[in-house]
Amino acid sequence: MMRHKLITSLAICALAVSSCSVEEEYTSNPLANYNALWKILDEGYSYFDLKLEEGTSWRDIYDKYRPEIKDKMTTDELFLVLNKMMRELKDGHVNLITPFDYGRYWDWNTKYPENYNEALVKNYLGDEYRIAGGLSYTQLKYNNHTADSIAYIRYSSFTSPISDSNVTSALSRLSKCKALIIDIRNNSGGNITNSDVLASHFLDRDRVVGSVRHKVGKGHNDFSAPVEVKVKAIEQGVRWLRPVVLLVNRGVYSAANDFTLKMKGLPYVTVIGDQTGGGGGLPMSSELPNGWAVRYSSTQTFDSEGNHIEMGIAPDYRVQLNNAIAAQQGLDTMIESAVYYINKRYEEFRITKKWRK
Repeated sequence: MMRHKLITSLAICALAVSSCSVEEEYTSNPLANYNALWKILDEGYSYFDLKLEEGTSWRDIYDKYRPEIKDKMTTDELFLVLNKMMRELKDGHVNLITPFDYGRYWDWNTKYPENYNEALVKNYLGDEYRIAGGLSYTQLKYNNHTADSIAYIRYSSFTSPISDSNVTSALSRLSKCKALIIDIRNNSGGNITNSDVLASHFLDRDRVVGSVRHKVGKGHNDFSAPVEVKVKAIEQGVRWLRPVVLLVNRGVYSAANDFTLKMKGLPYVTVIGDQTGGGGGLPMSSELPNGWAVRYSSTQTFDSEGNHIEMGIAPDYRVQLNNAIAAQQGLDTMIESAVYYINKRYEEFRITKKWRK
């Protein structure tokens, strides 16, 4: 039995187990599973036009790998062929999940400079940082930054739960700071609800930040009408309406990419770093006749100007991690750039009385 279940969070969810028998439909036949995988993606995947090279069709991809399917191939050999076919979509949300391996495409991150160093981040957090749910936070003191009065929050994964109470508690304890750096570099996603919770504390009012289209038919262009992506401002708790720098890199994906979308257009938020890794489609799950699980993007998400966010979101200012300075001086040049940016904008603000991003 082919089972389909919409995943409403940007995380891997367990496949629902049907109560009825599937013995009659189970088969380990390589060609049957190859055809099933191709058909599942053909009817359900949402980014063919964006991902396949110009002049290449999904049928062409079928024909490319079909000769590699043999009647007596091993399960490991079948897995490799199926994974190669899926990788043609260049999508981190397209996965083949088996008891022995996890088919994936990670080039959205690994083919680019990392622009992140965990040891450096530990320098800036220090030993006395606080923890509120999945948030680690402190006022910056490292490298003589105490006088700058800038707060720092590190959120490493949207799989780590946060609540409005967590965010309010952190922001209230950082309230004496003039500005905030939120560092989500290498955050590859998790639960989209955590993105909503965190973003809601930086809004002065409810805002529409983009739109989403859902796959509604078997055709490659069978989508629903666009539905607004709206972020609601909190009704109770701390709202931070002071300057914010959001630090990003190519490791920012899925729910973290969604958070970047929700924050970038806000008047006091500036995104600094590298382009995010992307991952704008909500995943759908399905199953092959041999029991292997399949995950794939089933929606399209756009920013407020109608641009796809699947391939990543460009920062307002591009900054790279200088590895030489990191090694010689123990400094994270991306955090230092954020501090410099905030201080320079405050100098302008004192003269013009207007905040410039």
